[in-house]
Amino acid sequence: MTRVAPRWRKSSRSDNDGNCVEVADNLPGVVLVRDSKDRSGPTLSFAPDAWRSFLARWSAVRP
Repeated sequence: MTRVAPRWRKSSRSDNDGNCVEVADNLPGVVLVRDSKDRSGPTLSFAPDAWRSFLARWSAVRP
């Protein structure tokens, strides 16, 4: 079995004030999210559909 490592990138929805999250969406069946200032800290995991739904709702309420 081949294990795929998360490929982390700064979220395009992060701001320039240091409030940044990193997203790894290259893994099958899961999207990982972490705080860019605490890379060894906790990681949230989402099903891809749940992550897309979250982004769609967040975009709808964000000016």
